[in-house]
Amino acid sequence: MKATIPVRTILLFWLSVLPVLAVAAPSAADCQAEATRAQNNAGSTAGGVGRGAVGGAVVGGLIGDNKKSARRGAAAGAVVGGVRRSNSRTDTYNRAYDNCMRR
Repeated sequence: MKATIPVRTILLFWLSVLPVLAVAAPSAADCQAEATRAQNNAGSTAGGVGRGAVGGAVVGGLIGDNKKSARRGAAAGAVVGGVRRSNSRTDTYNRAYDNCMRR
């Protein structure tokens, strides 16, 4: 007599395997696009420059108590703010890309 596998067993097997087969890992291009979107949502470098300049002008004006100090503070704040925001955007991109590739 020939052994047969019940239809129910076959059906349960395929219902458990198909969802695993349907989930594909994201490609590098998908992860790059996702990371770029995250980076764009993180804010702009120009915004960091502006906020740094305003903060630097306020601190420079309070410390030096004249326009020259405020200008120097604004210049220093703009540089620091721009560099910090740029690094933050790069970190955001790298983190999003790495998280996507781990999936």
